[in-house]
Parts: sequence; structure tokens; C-alpha cells
Amino acid sequence: MPAAEHQVVTKRVYDKPSDADGLRILVDRLWPRGLTKEVAKVDLWLRDIAPSNELRKWFHANPEQWAEFRKRYAKELHQFTAAAAVDRLYEALELDRKVSLLFASKSVERNNATILKEMVQGMKKPPRGTGPIRGARAVRRRAVR
Repeated sequence: MPAAEHQVVTKRVYDKPSDADGLRILVDRLWPRGLTKEVAKVDLWLRDIAPSNELRKWFHANPEQWAEFRKRYAKELHQFTAAAAVDRLYEALELDRKVSLLFASKSVERNNATILKEMVQGMKKPPRGTGPIRGARAVRRRAVR
């Protein structure tokens, strides 16, 4: 399904859930403080798609370094565990036309969910069978055998 047919939005996980949210995917590594699973109404939690703890802490201390954060995060998305989570995100997009990427950050403009939204809307993921994500799949297949 082409990306244009998908509606991907970002939303703070603390905002009230809505039927219009579609599939609600939490893209943070840590569960949001003070929220129960029932209140958050998260359909899928992709914690491995979130920035590493080191990168998250670095960006928190250096919020003016948005461009550098974006570069470092993009690099992390090609690592093995993140690549598997990216695959799961794209699989979810194939199943649902409306997806809300949920995040806990107070900044609604500068967070990993906005980067992921841009990635999926631009279909910047390498086509299947190419690039570093292909390498992660090959390693996974070998491990399963």
C-alpha cells in the first residue's frame, strides 16, 4: 500500500485516547510515568525503535543539537534490534491506514516520533532486500535455523 494512503500522526501518550487515533503505537523505550495500560490504550509498544538510553540522555542534555540527534537516531535505526522494530512498524502500517505514533516527551515537535513519522511518510526505509536492514534480517534468519 503506498504511503499516501496511510495517515500517520504523532500524539503525546498523555493526551486522551480517541477512536480517531487508529492503531496506537508507543515508540518510547520507557513506559510513560503514571499511566496504566488501560488508560494509555496502547495497541503496540515498539520499545526497540526508540533512541538508545545514551542517545536519549544526550539529547535531553543538548536539546539545541536537533540535527545531530536526527543523524544519530537514524544510524541507530539501522542496528539489529531497531531494524526489527522498524520492520514491525512497517508491518503495522500495512494492516492499518491510520496510525498514531505515541511519545511521552513534552516537546511535540522535537522527538523520535516526529522522525519516525517523516521516515514512514517519505517511505525512506530501504526496499526489502537492500541496505543494512537486509543484513539484520539475514542474521535473524540464521539464528532461527
